[in-house]
Amino acid sequence: MDFGYDQTTARLLAELRDFMTGWVRPAEEEFERQVREAPGRWEPPPVLDRLRAEARRRGLWNLFLPGEYGAGLTNLQYAPLAELTGWSPSLAPAALNCAAPDTGNMELLARFGTPQQRERWLVPLLDGRIRSAFAMTEPAVASSDATNIATRIERDGETYVVNGRKWFVTGAMDPRCELLIVMGRTDPAAPVRRQQSQLLVERDTPGVTVRRGMSAYGYEDREHGGHAEIDFVDVRVPAANLIDVEGSGFAISQARLGPGRIHHCMRLLGMAERALELMCRRVAGRRAFGGPLADQGVIRDWIAEARVRIEQARLLVLKAAWLMDTVGNRQAHTEIQGIKIVVPAVAEWVVDRAVQAHGAAGVSQDTVLARFWARARTLRLADGPDEVHRQSLARRELRRHGGDARRV
Repeated sequence: MDFGYDQTTARLLAELRDFMTGWVRPAEEEFERQVREAPGRWEPPPVLDRLRAEARRRGLWNLFLPGEYGAGLTNLQYAPLAELTGWSPSLAPAALNCAAPDTGNMELLARFGTPQQRERWLVPLLDGRIRSAFAMTEPAVASSDATNIATRIERDGETYVVNGRKWFVTGAMDPRCELLIVMGRTDPAAPVRRQQSQLLVERDTPGVTVRRGMSAYGYEDREHGGHAEIDFVDVRVPAANLIDVEGSGFAISQARLGPGRIHHCMRLLGMAERALELMCRRVAGRRAFGGPLADQGVIRDWIAEARVRIEQARLLVLKAAWLMDTVGNRQAHTEIQGIKIVVPAVAEWVVDRAVQAHGAAGVSQDTVLARFWARARTLRLADGPDEVHRQSLARRELRRHGGDARRV
């Protein structure tokens, strides 16, 4: 495994670092002010439009997407770029058109969509003209087990009819959101992992009702289009809006979540790096008990431990990216699950120590740390909770060593 930067990565990294330093970081205060003062609660802050225009001018656009539709980067090439955007997760990913859930939806359409579906939805998403959302999680079932999904998708002639309720539908509160990708059950009698399908539903289709916006630890994540709770009541869409074939919904969701998980982890490393930097600057400039906080043994222990944990997590992320590029996502499943367990926990730990070092300022609106902590803690649930990934990893390890995972 060679994790050195090639010429393309080094060039993009230098350009992105300049963009982050000269444009994104200076815009963070303006972004927060616009969020507080915006007349429309879910309108994207205007500063994003300025940043997006500059990112496009610099060629920093759709970097996440391999193949003909994106920048053509490998996962290993994209890793340090995504990490850098994690230093400003509210602004940088959206500015580069590399923000969830649009990234996962674009990958899904590029891989499984028909030519007509790609022309209708993928093209405007790639251009940044619209937003989209992914509706899988439900309030009435344990959605950590995707086979529990209760929303019904029933064929009726040349249409499908959708009935159910979804929540934490990220992106759906944004007024620019025009597309919902909905996962539901088409055949309850089929084998458990062949019961679900995915359907393209226009947000303004009759019967689609946004009940409310959801918050995560009090944050509404307006930069990602918010999180919605949505009712689907007798929602009719053309049969041509089915993605792939009936019964492929579970497999599609697994294919979609693999790249999404590693992208989250890449950005979390950037958040952890920024939190560590903030902690070091804080303790070097504050005095207590007769000297700088940096002289306290416990503080130095936090700093050293943070550096080691970040480096370990980064190496595992890079290995996962390398395997995804060389042997495919399925063969990298163990490493993808591993980083999904490790990296959010590492970021949460580092941010928590940075909060502690800042005292009251760490939990206030005067630093990014409170928002960082909420984001890292939430990602221990998003795309599958820790416990599900641990259970799956343990089963695979037991099988590898000849154990019967079903009896353990």
